[in-house]
Amino acid sequence: MGGSKTYADYLDLHTLLSLQGDDSKLSNDEQHFIIVHQNFELWFRLVLIELRAARTLLLQPTLPEEDVPRIVHHLKRCTEIFRLMTSQWKVMETMTPQDFLAFRDGLGTASGFESYQMRELELLLGLKQSQRVGEMDPLGHFRKLAERGGPDAEVLKKLEAESAIPALGEILATWLSRTPIQGSVAGSDNDDDMVKQFVNEYLAAHKKVGDDTVARMTGHGVNNMVAVEERFAFAHQAAIDFLMPDGEISRPRAGLLFIESYRNLPLLTWPRILIDTLVELEESLVLFRTHHVRMVERMIGRRVGSGGSSGVDYLEATLKYRVFGDLWAVRTMLIKQERLPELKNPDFYGFA
Repeated sequence: MGGSKTYADYLDLHTLLSLQGDDSKLSNDEQHFIIVHQNFELWFRLVLIELRAARTLLLQPTLPEEDVPRIVHHLKRCTEIFRLMTSQWKVMETMTPQDFLAFRDGLGTASGFESYQMRELELLLGLKQSQRVGEMDPLGHFRKLAERGGPDAEVLKKLEAESAIPALGEILATWLSRTPIQGSVAGSDNDDDMVKQFVNEYLAAHKKVGDDTVARMTGHGVNNMVAVEERFAFAHQAAIDFLMPDGEISRPRAGLLFIESYRNLPLLTWPRILIDTLVELEESLVLFRTHHVRMVERMIGRRVGSGGSSGVDYLEATLKYRVFGDLWAVRTMLIKQERLPELKNPDFYGFA
């Protein structure tokens, strides 16, 4: 029953603490480097466990309301883990460039790009190959490593299996497409008409807000009004393109806009908390990458990466990665509550 286990037995400390190498053969700095990165990999493992649990719940054809807080719980833990890992880059910065150069050659071609758990995490979230920095193809790289057989072949199987499963971003879009809009449920009679009416009324209100702002600026003597008018016209066209890509209304995006616009309605409380949590999660991941870039630049400057990449230039390019792009983009087109289209069927959104 485990009653005779010691602390070391339960945590398998004897094995764990043997994985950093021989203290007599490694410098303090190299031990430090290994331990920090092993810590990251342990945290990545927990993030993957939590994200898979959230994905399983979100994959349900009908998502029970009581499961949304459970999803939020899993995602918030991931966010806090990334915040913790971000602060751990400060520990790395206690090492000087010369300290690192003293053992850097021992890394060979090993690169952080080969962190297969980080690549698995990106696949799970929904980062597409088309979004990646040009020459960086993780599956292609791990296929080459898999030729060695053994654990590398098993890693490739895991990554390929992950790439075949719907990603969190894709599942989120499916969930958003089921959002009741103006009391209309997806797939019900006249749903297309209700959604179209909401989108058209919203876009009309959005344009009116922009026109009123331009008129106010003109009255206040703002310089270069031609450029200002062009910016507002561009913003309105962007709103149209967001809601109607290729000229057809996107129900997931319309659902997202409806949740964000009427976020204080009781029925929408947990959906908007889930959306905010996903934005917070991605923000924490971006900040983790950002601090990584600055730490690396402080340590090695702009030299070539250990795996042959462009080093800091490559890492900086990854800061543009976004999985939940729609959740960020919709914020650009929000308008004040009093300018929103009139809410239809308000009783539908009350407490059960």
